[in-house]
Amino acid sequence: MRVLVVGGAGYVGSHAVRECLRCGVEPVVFDNYLTGSPDAVAEVERISGDLLDPKSVRSALKSRRFDAVFHFGGLSFATESVRLPAQYYRNNIAGTLNLLHTMLDCGVERLVYSSTAAVYGDPHEIPIQEDHSLAPLHPYGRSAAIVEEILADTAARQELRYASIRYFNAAGADPSGEIGEDPQAGTRLIPQIFRTALEQQPSLRIFGTDYDTPDGTCIRDFVHVNDIAQGHVLALENIDREPNQIFNLGSNEGYSVREIVEEAQMLIDRPLAVVEARRRPGDPAVLVASDEKARERLGWEPRHSDLTTILETAWQWHSRHPNGYKRPEQKPRPGTGSELFGDIAVRLGFVNESDVDRALERQGQERDQGNPHKLIGMHMLEMGILSTSQLIDILKYYEER
Repeated sequence: MRVLVVGGAGYVGSHAVRECLRCGVEPVVFDNYLTGSPDAVAEVERISGDLLDPKSVRSALKSRRFDAVFHFGGLSFATESVRLPAQYYRNNIAGTLNLLHTMLDCGVERLVYSSTAAVYGDPHEIPIQEDHSLAPLHPYGRSAAIVEEILADTAARQELRYASIRYFNAAGADPSGEIGEDPQAGTRLIPQIFRTALEQQPSLRIFGTDYDTPDGTCIRDFVHVNDIAQGHVLALENIDREPNQIFNLGSNEGYSVREIVEEAQMLIDRPLAVVEARRRPGDPAVLVASDEKARERLGWEPRHSDLTTILETAWQWHSRHPNGYKRPEQKPRPGTGSELFGDIAVRLGFVNESDVDRALERQGQERDQGNPHKLIGMHMLEMGILSTSQLIDILKYYEER
């Protein structure tokens, strides 16, 4: 079986690629490398492309016969989604629609979607089962819930079989120590703990100490990334027998932020500088899964999700790779001062590479006509590639850098 792994160079995606290889599934990675690294999937075939560029999606799916798609291609940081909601909706929803339309057009009928426990919001029952009501608290969670509705509606009328995997806090690293979570790619708790331990930042911030929990900090269900990867492969194996299913992947127990920090300090055998900060928008007090359905229907058994294994494998990765993956050298774009603006516009999900190229071409034409001073952002605005509000968002991004 051959699977196109969209977002396969990212944290969870790269571990799913490894699990595919262990299980005799042939993975081909499709990624734009904005948050992923080709070094994480160096042993498999890779296709560079972007979900927001329908031509690159079609080219990838037409390049050979695929039996299924794993979809890890969404933006996935809750706090960032509050700050940049339009980018999250565009990337996660429009990108998925591009993928889904092209899959069906190319006759690829199986999709395993990497969803999130964030669709539940602030739960009223613990542990959370799959039939719990959905009330996401931020654009990231809402975008995932909308994608799940799109999949259900499509499967009801077209030849689509899907599984949606709602996993809780992905953590840890492959026991080989060769791949793990890039500390430069996000703000999740465990990488930030070890960045502090490695003195790459002065202190660790705990967001919120006044929750209605035993120690006042959030309680989360941490699941080892290898167990999550295994769940995706098992869902694919089950998808023809029981199509269009939703599965939680969790550990049935939670740990508070303080408990995680204390356990990590024991592992590294020294205290960490901790700063208490206000709650972040969109953070519920407790998220703990019921994994009963995944165990019964998929035969899923989390083998690595005890807290000790999670922290030990994560520390092994971070201590060996303190700077994460090597950053590929950015190829300079032609045109004075244009490369950074174009790259940021793509990163924020406002445009794709072809949009930047068109604006650069216009900029070059005007430069040849004796008008070299107009910035690429103004060209994008005049050409209708960017709206005024999007241009302002990019400029705000510059200010925050």
